[in-house]
Amino acid sequence: MVEQNCPFLDADDKDEHCLHLLGWKARAQDSLLAVYARLVPPGVKYLEPSIGRVLTVPEFRGQGFGKELIERAVQEMEKLYPGLAIRIGAQQYLERFYSGFGFVTVSPAYLEDGIPHVEMLRQGA
Repeated sequence: MVEQNCPFLDADDKDEHCLHLLGWKARAQDSLLAVYARLVPPGVKYLEPSIGRVLTVPEFRGQGFGKELIERAVQEMEKLYPGLAIRIGAQQYLERFYSGFGFVTVSPAYLEDGIPHVEMLRQGA
């Protein structure tokens, strides 16, 4: 929220309907949250199931954690909702990243919280 200058609560009332995928980095004395994604059931945000609120903590960027997070998120969605497409609202600068997981841009760019986004769809099996 602070990093992207969106300092308000996520008050969309969807969290309680979602699964939350968290990745922790073990350290000698404790663990630190490294990555997070919200797995949204179909009909809650879009007709399709979706992956959202994707984040990698700054100190863990560039180390492959984000890639592993999306791989696991897609795997979980395929187990939970076999055969269904997955839709995401991606920050536009990450289109190439998400296309590497089979997501295809299906909307023109739009602003969300002042940040350019596009909707992307990954076809179901």
